[in-house]
Amino acid sequence: MTTLAESWFFGFIEILTVIFIFLIGIAVLSVAVIYVIDVTQTRQTIRRNYPVIGRFRYFFEHLGEFFRQYFFAMDREELPFNRAERSWVYRAAKDVNNTIGFGSTRDLRHSGSILFVNCPYPTLGEDAVPTQKVVIGPNCNTPYETDSLINISGMSYGALSVPAVKALSLGAKAAGCWMNTGEGGLSPYHLQGGADLVFQIGTAKFGVRDERGDLSDEKLRQVAAHQAVRMFEIKLSQGAKPGKGGILPAAKVTPEIAEIRGIKAGADAISPNRHPDINNPDDLLDMIQRIRRVTGKPVGFKTVVGAYGWLEILCERIIQRGDDCAPDFITIDGADGGTGAAPMALMDYVGLTLHESLPMVVDMLCEYGLRSRIKVICSGKLITPAGVAWALAIGADFVVSARGFMFALGCIQALQCNKNTCPTGITTHNKKLQRGLVSTEKAERVANYVKNMSYEVGLLAHSCGVKEPRELKRFHARMVVENGKSLPLNELYPPVEKPTADVLLSTDQTPQ
Repeated sequence: MTTLAESWFFGFIEILTVIFIFLIGIAVLSVAVIYVIDVTQTRQTIRRNYPVIGRFRYFFEHLGEFFRQYFFAMDREELPFNRAERSWVYRAAKDVNNTIGFGSTRDLRHSGSILFVNCPYPTLGEDAVPTQKVVIGPNCNTPYETDSLINISGMSYGALSVPAVKALSLGAKAAGCWMNTGEGGLSPYHLQGGADLVFQIGTAKFGVRDERGDLSDEKLRQVAAHQAVRMFEIKLSQGAKPGKGGILPAAKVTPEIAEIRGIKAGADAISPNRHPDINNPDDLLDMIQRIRRVTGKPVGFKTVVGAYGWLEILCERIIQRGDDCAPDFITIDGADGGTGAAPMALMDYVGLTLHESLPMVVDMLCEYGLRSRIKVICSGKLITPAGVAWALAIGADFVVSARGFMFALGCIQALQCNKNTCPTGITTHNKKLQRGLVSTEKAERVANYVKNMSYEVGLLAHSCGVKEPRELKRFHARMVVENGKSLPLNELYPPVEKPTADVLLSTDQTPQ
């Protein structure tokens, strides 16, 4: 016979069981609701691809702001891009508040640090002027004129997914910058957004090759017939793998990509380590002239500087042969550039960094009187305003970035670009993973990134006393050297063209 105490106890257990079941039901229902919300929203790729559990990334990322100083690496220590750099890009792309509090986490005493020299009388907002336009290839039938400071560097369709290429093209169009196709040829997705395009010709001539793999004039004409294609770039070498051609793993060589490139589907697409038909400076100048003659559009080349004697010979041959053989631009890629796949030995040990090669090339062009004829584009880890402003001060006309725009698309630096398993859908052809990347949403972030980058480069320029970023000169910045002191960039890299008195007076600065 059950006692009153036992009855009360079992009744209490039943109530607890009901409450527990109710709470479990609420939890399951909540998870189901969150799951539906995550898979249907279009703004965050990780949540869309990994519903519910993907939210923990943002939660831990927020907690990290408070705990990193105790347990983890600080914001400036991570490679290849540290947390502070990535966070700036994320905030710029989302167009949210990009100010910070308390103090900088950047060590200003570190050797190699760049410091901009502020002017006692900065440029007032009402005195600032729009970024000036630059004409590339003024002697071409169809020159290209643009005022963009930062543009999208070469990333092939194949290395990138369909939604990623669409988002970049749409975003570039909205931002008014150009997009480089990469060496994988011209896809319909590059054209869908309506952006200005630079068609890159790699060592395998993908997209403009004949049946033997040689450069085809007919294919060149077909590509040039697209109004969106504004320039052609011959890729001699790339920062992450100098001396090695492009590598696209077989898993990424779909039938569509194979057709665009003119190769066999399902097999590794490995480009030659150089152009077989370019053996010396004259061969390079001949190809530049040929492509410009066939297409009527500006033509330049991309290279990583290592041994640089060949550049002097190239300049000498241009002088000897005449102005019409000169490239319309040169793209200098730093050895710390990125890629989808490359041997570690090349990525870690070959080529000069942009900090050494950019001033070298600019000065060489000035020395031979070619600087006004040949525009200079540069790339290599320039994803924040300070990097872009530094490059402009050194003498570049334009900056291009690949990984900066990948971060704008939502890249989390998972380092899986070569495995077809990119969790954010950017560098994979897995349809399930691509689903998380909604092109129209990410295009807006690409445009925001360009807008906020240009704005903050302008902030640096105005702080230095110039009216727009392209007026920045070497004496507007200093570099910290080994003894902890800083030296003006015009002393570290004495320019061939000395700044005039008018320039000095207009910026209220005097080179040291």
